[in-house]
Amino acid sequence: MREAVFLVLANNLPRLWLLDRYRAVLYRLAGVTVGRGSTIYGPLSVRPYGGCRYITIGRDSFLNVDTAFTVVYDRVRIGDRVQIGPRVAFETMGHGLTYLPGKGRGRTSGPIVVEDEVWIGANAVILQGVTVGRGAVVAAGAVVTRDVAAWTLVGGVPARVLRELPRPHGDAP
Repeated sequence: MREAVFLVLANNLPRLWLLDRYRAVLYRLAGVTVGRGSTIYGPLSVRPYGGCRYITIGRDSFLNVDTAFTVVYDRVRIGDRVQIGPRVAFETMGHGLTYLPGKGRGRTSGPIVVEDEVWIGANAVILQGVTVGRGAVVAAGAVVTRDVAAWTLVGGVPARVLRELPRPHGDAP
């Protein structure tokens, strides 16, 4: 119940920069781990209730509007200095392809890890078991089904490598 109350309060706080710090506090009270200096425009969609405690957001990260998390069995960890565009979805649970009578398609699940300095474009979907490597860019609308190497640009459905990105000085492969 506590999570639901604070999640609703945070999601309905007016979108004014003066209230960003208070919004982060409300998300923390709902159970989300939010690093110092991070901004969440909100609203966040978290399924199921009770899932907030499985979400960790690092320092100085930015989540745009309508970020969605499905955290049924596994965690979502977002690193430091990550930028997430509007309407991005993190799905830690899915279903198998084979239908078994009496059992359905079963479930698949896995944690999602977004390493530091990643940018995820609008409407991207990150699926279960994926790690997005440091400095990677996920193009808008991409569906990420496999791990993304550090300092690469991926896009498409399913996402594939479009090109490698320059590494900052001193960041060895």
